[in-house]
Amino acid sequence: MKTVDRKSLKPGMVLAKDVHVNSQKVVLLNKGDVITRKDLAKLAFYSIDKVCIEDKIIKQPQSGTDDDFGTLPTRSERIKASLEFQEFKKDFEECADTFENTINDVILKNKEFKVGELMAPIYKLLKNNPNTNTVFDMLHNLREYDDATYTHSINVALISNILAKWLKMDDTEIETATQSGLFHDIGKIMIPEKIIKKPGKLTAKEYEEIKKHPQIGYDVLKDKPIGNHIKNAALMHHERCDGTGYPQGLKAPQIDRYAKLVSIADVYDAMTSARYYREPLCPFTAIELFEENGFTKYDSEMIMTFLKHIVDTYISSTVKLSTGEIGEIIFVNQDSLSKPTVKIGDDYIDLSKRQGVTIEKIL
Repeated sequence: MKTVDRKSLKPGMVLAKDVHVNSQKVVLLNKGDVITRKDLAKLAFYSIDKVCIEDKIIKQPQSGTDDDFGTLPTRSERIKASLEFQEFKKDFEECADTFENTINDVILKNKEFKVGELMAPIYKLLKNNPNTNTVFDMLHNLREYDDATYTHSINVALISNILAKWLKMDDTEIETATQSGLFHDIGKIMIPEKIIKKPGKLTAKEYEEIKKHPQIGYDVLKDKPIGNHIKNAALMHHERCDGTGYPQGLKAPQIDRYAKLVSIADVYDAMTSARYYREPLCPFTAIELFEENGFTKYDSEMIMTFLKHIVDTYISSTVKLSTGEIGEIIFVNQDSLSKPTVKIGDDYIDLSKRQGVTIEKIL
């Protein structure tokens, strides 16, 4: 048995001890588990830097090739080369700068809280990109921003807006959802930057400090001229329907509807964006984690609606499989959303029937 740094772990290594989430008693991986690529993603997401492994290694099957997918540009490359993407990127960066400066003036300098002024850049992005799939195309390809507060808040506002539309909410409800997404993490501005931007695993004390941000955010917003749902979203977006969330350990009936919506947008964006301590996770890893754990932790209607729509935004994307093979997503399997059918050359590979093979990366 030996202790190994996460970056040195490889599929096939065997865990010698249970792996727990932070200082909690929740077991993430069990002693004796053979580490897979998905397990590596889980460890990265929960910022677990070291684990104990056995001396033996279980050989993992490998096949396929890591060659380039032909000579044609991938869908992602075509999007990034488009004028629409360049304009979205420019508008997004302006939006992030405006939001950061304005919200800091409100919180740190006690300036007037003007909702319209704060929301205007968000609505500009949405107005210029009215198609929901187009917005996700842009966000999928705009993942280089390593920012857990400002750009994340904008992403969550956009995703919350789209999820509200997928849920067929009316215009007033969609506006509330969008504002809830933008202001959900406002309390993080009051958390020391050295904790927010820490590149390694948080200590138990630092994690407890982070867990204060929902209450801080609510306290900042409680006297502001915005709706109660938006204030509740700041307070409750880390609550979970099964009672495992924080700060109050609320269960489904006690959690504000908009906090339930924002929590899905928040976690999806957090998993699929870069962070100071890890690379972004593959969206299909995030989708698989939602499939495995999401239906007890999140509102069932909201999470199912989100997952069914989000996978559709990846149809025609070029992907790299865990085998090294490169292909194109052509069909979504409704019973296994994280395992679509992929076209590789002249073959059609149904990942739901190919055990152990996963999508490793969107190219």
